[in-house]
Parts: sequence; structure tokens; C-alpha cells
Amino acid sequence: MSEASSTTTLSVVVPMYNEEEALPALVERLRPALDGTGVSYEVVAVDDGSADRTAELLEEFRQTWPELRIVKLRGNSGHQAALTAGLHSSKGAYVASIDADLQDPPEKIPEMLDLAVAEGLDIVYGVRSDRSTDTGFKRRTAGLYYWLMRRIVGKQVPSQAGDFRLLSREAVEALKALPDQHQVYRLLVPWLGFPSGEVTYHRDERVAGETKYPLSKMIRLAVDSITNFSAAPLRLATWLGVFSFFSCFVLMAVTFVIWLVGHTVPGWTSLFVAMLFLGGVQLICVGLLGEYIGRIYTAVQRRPTFFIGYDSDASPAKGPEAKGSGAKGSGAKGRENAGV
Repeated sequence: MSEASSTTTLSVVVPMYNEEEALPALVERLRPALDGTGVSYEVVAVDDGSADRTAELLEEFRQTWPELRIVKLRGNSGHQAALTAGLHSSKGAYVASIDADLQDPPEKIPEMLDLAVAEGLDIVYGVRSDRSTDTGFKRRTAGLYYWLMRRIVGKQVPSQAGDFRLLSREAVEALKALPDQHQVYRLLVPWLGFPSGEVTYHRDERVAGETKYPLSKMIRLAVDSITNFSAAPLRLATWLGVFSFFSCFVLMAVTFVIWLVGHTVPGWTSLFVAMLFLGGVQLICVGLLGEYIGRIYTAVQRRPTFFIGYDSDASPAKGPEAKGSGAKGSGAKGRENAGV
């Protein structure tokens, strides 16, 4: 256990973006749940460059809730980057993460902590046992995502577990040491292989506001998940090439037989279709290669994924200081995604 975590037992990281409507309900449920644990704690609210009154409301709640700590990012960096900023800033011996929309119940955090302490676990996942409040499309796409991830990454990826989890300080330090530029914690955390347990819960509807995770960001998360943890798409490109080769070979054989029997009909349709097919396969292969090359390019640049503009629990820095995958700067007001 690090020296920083010696006085704080529990840190709760809450990434948020434009959550002014949900904040009062979040504080109303989260504070009594944590006060009831009887341990010292901090709530690290990471404002991911919100454009509404989220930052202002956080400052108001902090006046009467000393355990609330505010970390503001200079710009909107995305959910996983905001979660990274919170993990890197946390001080607790255990660190829980939860979204601000209250679809994941904060009342389960004490149960996670008790399980981790009692059984000596480094990771406790919050697993959704009931997603009936989600739309049918959301349930089907989420099911497809976890099925695909378990086949690509491995069976250690828990089904229906998002970013609601509890980590030990050792697990957090291990994550901080990883060089990944595009963090997908629902895959990185199981990849560690640390002792883990599960707490099941019913997934509720969003308490207020609109979802910050539209279809486009769901697709982006899936692409990041696949390309960060598997070379399977590159092998898919190879198999597409093999398939197109044998398809063209069969087509040539059929054409030759037709020519032998004298039933050839001059035409451009078959040639046009064959060209489109081969061109499509080539573009798919080039696109897959481009995804991986783009990630190599990003990794080589080593640019921070977030910039901290203000931390209510830290003294003002004297200038930008890069650290890990983020950078801290002197006090300036900053400006998404949630989970599948």
C-alpha cells in the first residue's frame, strides 16, 4: 500500500460530463452510502469539460461535503480519459468507480468494499443481473459486445460488467504503469489477472438528463476494444484475401466451362461485379491496417490523453507537467462517453 493511501481507505471516482440534472440525486444517494461505511473516504468528481452548471454545482456541494474533491479537465477528453484522471488522482487504499447517472447503485459500493477486505480481493466487479430498463437495441448490442470480447480477449472478461467496480491500490498502480493510450478499462482490468469477485445488481434507468453515449461512441468503444486487445482483424483481412482468391478461381473455372460449351455471352456485368468485390476486399484490408497503424502513430507521439486544469485537493502547479497519460497545469477552468 502506498504512502498516499495510508490515511484514506476509500476513493470513489465519478467521471461526469454535463450532469447538472443528475448531480443532486447522485449526492443524495452517494453521501449516506459512503458515510455508512465508517471508513475515511474521498469522492473524486472529475468534470470532463462540462458546458453546463456541473462545475458550479460541484463547488456548491463541496461547501457542505468536505470529502468531495473536484478535478477539472481543461477540455472534454472522453469518459475513459476522465476515469483515468480520477484513478491517477485517487489516494485511497481501495478505489471505486461509478457513473453519475445512477444507473449503477452507489449503495453497492460498501458491499464491494466488504467483499474485497473479507476475501483479500484486488478487484470486485459490479455485474448487471437485470438490464430490463435498457432498450431492446441496447441489450442486444451490449450482449453482442461482451460475447465478442470474451471470444477475442478471453473468458476472464466478466459478462455484463461495465465501469462500476472496486480496485485495490495495487491494481490501480498496475493500471497506471501500463502505456496504453486508448484505455478500455473493462478489458484492461480483467487482463491484469488479479484476484477478483463479483457483486450483482439491477441496472436502473438514468436518473436525469440524456445519455452521453450514442451509437457512434458505442461503435468507437467496440473498435478500440478489438484493436487494443487483439490482432484478429488483421487475420480477418488475410482470410478475406484467401476467400476472394478462391472465389475468383471458381469464377474463372465456371467461365472456362461456359466457353467450352459455346454459351459465352459478351457482357460487362460479371467483370464489373468481380472488380467491385476485389476492390471492396482490398479497401477493407487497407482500412484494418490503417486502424492499427493509427494506433502505432498515436503511441509513438505519446501525447497526454487529458490535461488537469484544477484539483481542489492539490496546491497550484507552477506549469504544465506531463505525467503518465495525462498532464497537470496551473488552475484554469476546463471544458464523453459512458459504458455499454
